[in-house]
Amino acid sequence: MKALMCFAVISCVQMLSAGAADSIYDVPLKDIDGNSTTLKPYEGKVLLIVNVASRCGYTPQYAALEALYSKYKGQGLVVLGFPCNQFNGQEPGTDAEIKQFCSSKYGVTFPLFDKIEVNGDNRHPLYVLLAGKNSPVAGNIHWNFTKFLIDRHGNILKRFESKVKPDSAEVTAAVEAALAAK
Repeated sequence: MKALMCFAVISCVQMLSAGAADSIYDVPLKDIDGNSTTLKPYEGKVLLIVNVASRCGYTPQYAALEALYSKYKGQGLVVLGFPCNQFNGQEPGTDAEIKQFCSSKYGVTFPLFDKIEVNGDNRHPLYVLLAGKNSPVAGNIHWNFTKFLIDRHGNILKRFESKVKPDSAEVTAAVEAALAAK
């Protein structure tokens, strides 16, 4: 009986660890169109990962995010938007509605993903890596448009809270430094 119990515990641990991603590039995701993907296509790029919402006071940051992406994508920056409805229901739409809103209202061309949760029991595995207890910038996400800067090797460099605009000197300097580093 003890052997059977031990085997069951080991099997459960192996199954749980098999679902955990070893790197940010391995986390299973869905894009805004519902296709399964990962961040593997962006390996070697500098990433700015942002939890976004369409009905938030910070929603106009979409324009600055798009401008930042347009300005630096040729140097290796990719902005990645992750819709989230956890903050006062400010992202209630479907993925198709979110995609339509972003492209028509703000001309967004950077990649968008499926709506996720960034806090709580259903926190997406990507946000477990970004803000979980083992992150260098651990802590719950406080609001929409929190930004994480990731270097070309998948390391978290910096976290910018919602009020820090994507076109601020602080974000621009951090992005330029990350792009300059190899």
